[in-house]
Amino acid sequence: MTNLTPQPKRTLLRAIRAGAVRRAAAHVLATASICLLAGCATSPASDDAGSGKSRSSKELPIAAPFATPSDPYPSTYKVPESPPTLIRGGTVLTGTGQRLDETDVLIVDGRIRAVGRNLEAPAGARIIDAKGRWVTPGLIDIHSHLGVYPTPSVDATQDGNEMTAPVTANVWAEHSVWPQDPGFATALAGGVTTLQILPGSANLIGGRSVVVKNVPSVTYQGMKFPGAPYGLKMACGENPKRVYGSRNTAPSTRMGNMAGYRAQWVEAQEYLRDLEAYDAKRREGDKDAKPPKRDLRLDTLAGVLRGEILVHMHCYRAEEMAAVIDMSREFGYRVAAFHHGVEAYKVANLLAENGICAGLWADWWGFKMEAFDGIQENLAFVDAAPGGCAIVHSDSEEGIQRLNQEAAKAMARGERVGLHIPPERAITWVTANPAKALGILDLTGTLEPGKMADVVVWNRNPFSVYALADQVLIDGAIQWDRMNPPPKPRSDFLLGQPVGSAP
Repeated sequence: MTNLTPQPKRTLLRAIRAGAVRRAAAHVLATASICLLAGCATSPASDDAGSGKSRSSKELPIAAPFATPSDPYPSTYKVPESPPTLIRGGTVLTGTGQRLDETDVLIVDGRIRAVGRNLEAPAGARIIDAKGRWVTPGLIDIHSHLGVYPTPSVDATQDGNEMTAPVTANVWAEHSVWPQDPGFATALAGGVTTLQILPGSANLIGGRSVVVKNVPSVTYQGMKFPGAPYGLKMACGENPKRVYGSRNTAPSTRMGNMAGYRAQWVEAQEYLRDLEAYDAKRREGDKDAKPPKRDLRLDTLAGVLRGEILVHMHCYRAEEMAAVIDMSREFGYRVAAFHHGVEAYKVANLLAENGICAGLWADWWGFKMEAFDGIQENLAFVDAAPGGCAIVHSDSEEGIQRLNQEAAKAMARGERVGLHIPPERAITWVTANPAKALGILDLTGTLEPGKMADVVVWNRNPFSVYALADQVLIDGAIQWDRMNPPPKPRSDFLLGQPVGSAP
């Protein structure tokens, strides 16, 4: 792990709070001499870029409010029947920044009815004694490939990357999801109740993502989160230029990446104009008006321009994130979140000013050149920026089982540089913030009356290395109980396996 001495870390922290992250980061990196290879550090950007003056959020075109587009493959998920449930006397982290000791959570009809002390249980209610235990919203992984890169990991099941063209906006990850992936059960045992399944990152535009509830089902429609917007997976940097450059085709450079995105958005704008012109003619009574020829690729891109589909962009380097923000302004769409973002700490204020979340690892770094400037304080610095939206993600069938402990590592590194992050704030990294970036915060991600009762009861502080999820509830139904594991595996693949039924 590249490391910063205490003095440069303090310098960077002051700069984040002052709103000059990129200038401070460039200075700190030079002072700490963390450039591991000649030329590996990026050139510092202008002062205006560092302060956000040239990229003010006030100048960013705001698309229409996010809305779920017409869906030919609708969710068939139904809230299971379950009795009213009173979780009594736990330490409750609401996901709204509150910690409530010796507090009850009442669930009725699959929704949070109340959070407070001395709540009365309705007749016939199930009582969960949480005294000495902790209660949180269900964890949300914003970046998962479960189901599209399932276990067993063999060529026949690798369905996450359509590496046949640099732009495959026409593909939908849900059409590759294998609900029998055993990884869903192990993620559930780690407290994960919701996850976004994305295509891979080989392409400039990899296709649509899908948000699912972590429930047993034989079809992906039975897992599909009702009302969740689609996402669009895009990728910066090394992956697209390496995959297609090695085939002697575009893109082979980062400037080729940008040119490739922009050409697609130009075409999408034209397609959207044609659609709008057709709609206008129909409204005017022109019965002879003909719609433009339907194009599945452009359907998705036009959905982004209309504000219906959320952009989730794999992007490591600071200057590329800044360029993508400029591009989003050029074409009038919004980036919901940058994923991986090992250099997000350099542009923490820029991200915050533009309302963009950063889905990050606690400590992955150095596995390719664009990951060399990763630091373990990344999450804490992004969180420290005024209005910052830090998210812990997995991108791993193993890491998804311990998102709480990944967050704990980032909490500890923040503490070392003077950023005290209490549990009630850190829990937002794996609950409310990913819900915000996925466009479902009004439905889940916090323990507030009216929201889905996606809840985890932990045996202790969830940020302890010894923490285990005792019970996991989704819409009020217990989907995982550590003391009473299911009598058979939820995946047919595990039937007869010596590992048994418990994840």
